[in-house]
Amino acid sequence: MSTKPNLVIMGNKPIMNYVVACLTLFNEGAETVKIRARGKHINKAVDTVGLLRRVFLPGLRVVHADTGTDILIRTDGNQAHVSTIEIVISPN
Repeated sequence: MSTKPNLVIMGNKPIMNYVVACLTLFNEGAETVKIRARGKHINKAVDTVGLLRRVFLPGLRVVHADTGTDILIRTDGNQAHVSTIEIVISPN
C-alpha cells in the first residue's frame, strides 16, 4: 500500500484549485498538509492559507513555515536564485 504525500505545489492554476486540494487532503484524513511554492507563486501560497483560515477552516494552524532559496541553472548556463516557501498547516 503506497502512501500519498500530503503536498500541494503552487503553480499557474487559480487559488481555489489549491484550496480545494488542501481541503481534499484534510478530508482524506491528513493531519498536516505541506504547501510549497517558488518565485512568483509564493504570494499564491500565502493567499491560499489565508483563504483557508478565513473561509473554510477558522481553526487552521500554521505548524511550520520555512523560507529558502533554490539555485537553478538556466539554459544559457547561468545560475538563477529563486526564493522558496514551505508552509505546513493543520486543521486543528
